[in-house]
Amino acid sequence: MAWLWWLGGALVLGVVEMLTVDLIFLMFAGGALAAMLMAVLGAPVWAQILVFSVVSIVLLFGVRPWAKRALDRSTPDSLTNVAAHVGREATVLIDVTDRAGRVKLLGEVWTARAAGHGTVLPAGTTVRVVRIDGAIAVVEPVPTTPYG
Repeated sequence: MAWLWWLGGALVLGVVEMLTVDLIFLMFAGGALAAMLMAVLGAPVWAQILVFSVVSIVLLFGVRPWAKRALDRSTPDSLTNVAAHVGREATVLIDVTDRAGRVKLLGEVWTARAAGHGTVLPAGTTVRVVRIDGAIAVVEPVPTTPYG
């Protein structure tokens, strides 16, 4: 009957791993599965706990670093929050100067200012976000191509 407890523990650890995606709880789940195998084979509880501990430690320090590097290499970097707006295009709603203005960025109205001093970007101009300073989008004009 002890094998059911180890299986339940492995499943719970697997669910926690899905929420954290840090490969720590997955290593403990592997230890729990090894202990479950020992329980199925009829090993005493102390041996099951010993196997759980040893296998978990080996997986944690032997397999996890390699698996974490492989996971990081295969996962694309994606910018989030404010950093995701840098490089996006916006439309000027109220003339943008190096002090003030308004742009429409992804359907939202942002306070904006021009990246270049003395620059005035009239309403209707398409601009690109250079950086975000607090809640202000710093923008520059999008270069126009001669062929439209």
